[in-house]
Amino acid sequence: QVQLVESGGGLVQAGGSLRLSCAASGRTFSSYTMGWFRQAPGKEREFVATISLSGSRTLYVDSVKGRFAISRDNAKNTVYLQMNSLKPEDTAVYYCAAAETYSNDIYYYTSVRLYSYWGQGTQVTVSS
Repeated sequence: QVQLVESGGGLVQAGGSLRLSCAASGRTFSSYTMGWFRQAPGKEREFVATISLSGSRTLYVDSVKGRFAISRDNAKNTVYLQMNSLKPEDTAVYYCAAAETYSNDIYYYTSVRLYSYWGQGTQVTVSS
C-alpha cells in the first residue's frame, strides 16, 4: 500500500510554469510505476505522463510532449511533473497515481485501470 499527496498546483498565466510534486509513503516506492493524470470539468480523466521504476523510460500524451517532464527521485519517494509553456487547455485537476508493476511495457501504463493508488489531486488553472 502507498499513500500519495500532490502539491504545487495553482493559478498561472499562459506561457508560465509549475512544478507538481507527489510525495509517497512507504518503503516500496521504487516498485511502482508512477503516472500523472488530469481531469477537466465535464471531461474524462486522461493520461498525461508515466515513468518506469528507475526513471529510465517515460511516456507522454501528445498534447504535452516537449512541454511537460515527469521525473522521480526514489530516495525521496517523490515523483514530479514539470509543466512549462502552460496553456489554458491544461487547466484541470492533476492526480498522481501508483501502479503495481507486472509489465515492462511502458505503453501499458497509460490506462487509468492499471493504477491502484491515487492522490487527492491538485488544481492547475492557466489563465489567458
